[in-house]
Amino acid sequence: YSFKAAEETRTVEKLLTHIALGYRFQHRIHAIDKRSNFEGFDFPSLFMEMVAEEAKPRTKAEVIALLKEDGEVWAKYVEGLTEDFLSQSFGLPPGATPASKSRFEMILSVKEHEMHHRAQIMLIQRMIGIVPHLTRDMQARMAQMQNRTQSAQS
Repeated sequence: YSFKAAEETRTVEKLLTHIALGYRFQHRIHAIDKRSNFEGFDFPSLFMEMVAEEAKPRTKAEVIALLKEDGEVWAKYVEGLTEDFLSQSFGLPPGATPASKSRFEMILSVKEHEMHHRAQIMLIQRMIGIVPHLTRDMQARMAQMQNRTQSAQS
């Protein structure tokens, strides 16, 4: 839980907390502020708010609760989005290339960001001697298939 893969990286606790909070940027933009572009958006303020929230010490149970509760907030929001809303263009900061993205692309970035960090967690699991759950599940399926094949050949 307090393991760090390398200097200047997050502990497992902070990595999981970061995943739990990762949706909040897009949620603020699309659900709370209901923006159509970044004009006048206070990036430093939101960044500091996110850093402070991530820095709070949390027990394993608290991190799991945060993952579940915030995950539900995001899931319920995304579940209610319409095709029309997702296809809308969102203006990026001046000088950005491209100049805009669809809301769908921006909202999808939450999952892409989560998957990036989930891969880090899987590598950390390997580093400390744990076989990741996806690998264990795949190994179990392979063993079942081999058992069926051997049974059929007998």
